[in-house]
Amino acid sequence: MILNQLLTVLALSAFTGSSNVAKDKFKNFHDQALVSTPLVLDEASYLKLTDGPRNHSVAVLLTAMDQRFGCILCKEFQPEWELLAKSWLKGDKSGKTRTVFGTLDFVNGKGVFQRLMLQTAPVLLVFRPTEGPGASPDGQPQRFDFTTGVSTAEPVHSWITRTLPDGPKPSFRRPPNYVKIVSVTTGVLGFITFISVLWPYMLPVIQNRNVWAAFSLLSILLFTSGHMFNHIRKVPYVGGNGKNIDYFAGGFSNQFGMETQIVAAMYGVLAFSAIALALKVPRIADPKQQQVAVILWTAVMVGMYSFLLSVFRVKNGGYPFWLPPF
Repeated sequence: MILNQLLTVLALSAFTGSSNVAKDKFKNFHDQALVSTPLVLDEASYLKLTDGPRNHSVAVLLTAMDQRFGCILCKEFQPEWELLAKSWLKGDKSGKTRTVFGTLDFVNGKGVFQRLMLQTAPVLLVFRPTEGPGASPDGQPQRFDFTTGVSTAEPVHSWITRTLPDGPKPSFRRPPNYVKIVSVTTGVLGFITFISVLWPYMLPVIQNRNVWAAFSLLSILLFTSGHMFNHIRKVPYVGGNGKNIDYFAGGFSNQFGMETQIVAAMYGVLAFSAIALALKVPRIADPKQQQVAVILWTAVMVGMYSFLLSVFRVKNGGYPFWLPPF
């Protein structure tokens, strides 16, 4: 009877001692994290932090930052990892989530990499508690998959939150990017200053009807000639069979890049000849010069329209109409 009571007392003492050791271990590492997080680990501190009994969680990034290893993803993710650890600690200074963040570089923990048979880096491991609420019976860590190319803190924070035991978790917040804010503000102020200085000179140009007429006419010529069709279909500039070059593609669903430019030029000549006949020629005071201008611009219009009809017959072989000289 006395022996049984003695064994019970010894077992309770051992359990209490083990629990106290786990509590003291977390408090020790949490106090270090309050000074600098994530903790920079070596092989000994890694084993001490992750070995059981463990009533806390551990998130460890195994990385290889040395230039000799050429780990680009390690260098890209390291500042994100430090930002994540600091953000977590900022929202959990009291240690309610009982989670410690650490970093183990290959140079300082070759034995750990060999023991885990790791051939690549970075590797993120999350150890759940081995005792207490949310304990993991086997004590084996969960591994985050970096093969998807993830190099930002947000998806890693979401994964850690899902992996840890249930309970409130601190949210991840990026600090303000003051360099970007200053750059954008400076750029906006500079643009406003630039516009303010040039506004007296720009206003007459903006209000000029001829400028808007020219811009509108060029836009109409550009888009009615098939410019967007070329961008959408990625058409070739010209066609041919190796001996002859084709500037016009047969059929309505085909088109070449140079064909668009030629058609736009034809539309432009027709438009300017119509404008000249309607606006410029009536202003000529000399009747003979006016007559010559009418004949000249009419000939240009008829000739260009004849060429346009000939191009249209190339596109549509069954079109029966034509106009001299083409």
